[in-house]
Amino acid sequence: MTAEVYEASARDRLRILREAGSVALVGVSANPLRSSNFVATYLMRTGLRMYPVNPNYDEVLGMRCYPSLADLPEVPDIVDCFRKAEDLPQVVEEAIAVGAKVVWFQLGLRNDEAARRAIEAGLEVVQDRCLKIEHARFAGGLHLAGFNTGVISSRRRREI
Repeated sequence: MTAEVYEASARDRLRILREAGSVALVGVSANPLRSSNFVATYLMRTGLRMYPVNPNYDEVLGMRCYPSLADLPEVPDIVDCFRKAEDLPQVVEEAIAVGAKVVWFQLGLRNDEAARRAIEAGLEVVQDRCLKIEHARFAGGLHLAGFNTGVISSRRRREI
């Protein structure tokens, strides 16, 4: 096996997002200042069934929060990870055990060992990418500065 782990291409990420019906956010925080909470707030508006997973909370953003992937009412298509890189092997093992299709390591997270294990078990892996940013980018609503303009156009606005 090579040292490099396959990196999901933009086409792969687009397909993953188009095919997904549900996402589990492992390590999501109820703190509105945390990036995981911001991502969860965004994903609530996308039509994806979203499941917060964190044993430290009963509820996040008004939704029931589950202690583990095994406690979810359905198998999530995507397991989006907001845990430390050294915790990712455990999350991958849980994702494999429940039959998830994809593990997605959020922006700044890489663990090639965990990624290899997921790939060997038949899961797809996305590393070091933000699910919210990728979703917004493919939906056409992400401005170069990273915010939603509400306008989809191929022309840049002229400053007056």
